[in-house]
Amino acid sequence: MDKFNRYRFVCTLKFGDIYGQVIAWLVVIFLSLAVSLSALATSPIFALAAMGLILVLSLPFLLFAFVTTLFSHVEMYAVESALQTRRVRPTGETPAPTTSEATA
Repeated sequence: MDKFNRYRFVCTLKFGDIYGQVIAWLVVIFLSLAVSLSALATSPIFALAAMGLILVLSLPFLLFAFVTTLFSHVEMYAVESALQTRRVRPTGETPAPTTSEATA
């Protein structure tokens, strides 16, 4: 568990990174809705089935595009060694005696 404390995860994703993907998906949805509404008068079952099919087939592509965009914006940094608690003594300095060495 201590190994994971040495790294910092940062997400640099902003709304502008996925804005185009969401707009493209909304265009597809509204176009399919317009087509299905125009076909609703002639064959309502076919119109509703077409709308559902387009929605079901386009949603996984939107999710895949969003998840890959998210993963490409996750960065992992190593925590600097200066932040660790271990101290380094200057050269030539002797360590202070412990209590067992001082009494002996």
